[in-house]
Amino acid sequence: MKTFKYLILSFFSILVLVSCGGKEEKKKAGFSYENKKETSKSAEEKSANEIAISGNDNMQFDKTEIKVKAGQKVKITLRHIGKLDVNVMGHNFVLLKQGVDVAGFAGKAAAAGKESQYIPKKTKDVIAYTSLIGAGGITSVEFDAPAVGVYDYICSFPGHYGMMKGKFIVE
Repeated sequence: MKTFKYLILSFFSILVLVSCGGKEEKKKAGFSYENKKETSKSAEEKSANEIAISGNDNMQFDKTEIKVKAGQKVKITLRHIGKLDVNVMGHNFVLLKQGVDVAGFAGKAAAAGKESQYIPKKTKDVIAYTSLIGAGGITSVEFDAPAVGVYDYICSFPGHYGMMKGKFIVE
């Protein structure tokens, strides 16, 4: 078991080193996370309800804390800004219920496999999750914010939860 852990750790360490190339990513002209439709919502309400988060090839989310109001409709949009394929460096956003053991869930998620996008079937540990995406992919999920409290969110791709995690704070 230790050998397997060291093998996986070595693999991801090499992946991180290889993916740290010197090329700058060019920003696509005209791309914006902002909703361009006219609505009756104020800009403040939009930003509170619509959260953009990105994941990269270094197994990092750009946000490690998200704050929302209890009961409000939330839309999480995840963008994969890396260059690696979904089979090598796939990312998703998984919001866990309070009290869920993150490492235990991640182990179940890895065992669930690629076919289920690393989300255990019939799990009661998840509030919401996005589909798994690779380089350049964008996905989103909408849900009602849970009760006031602090929740964990992770990427459930095998080995990512240790670095790709954050706190979802409901006020």
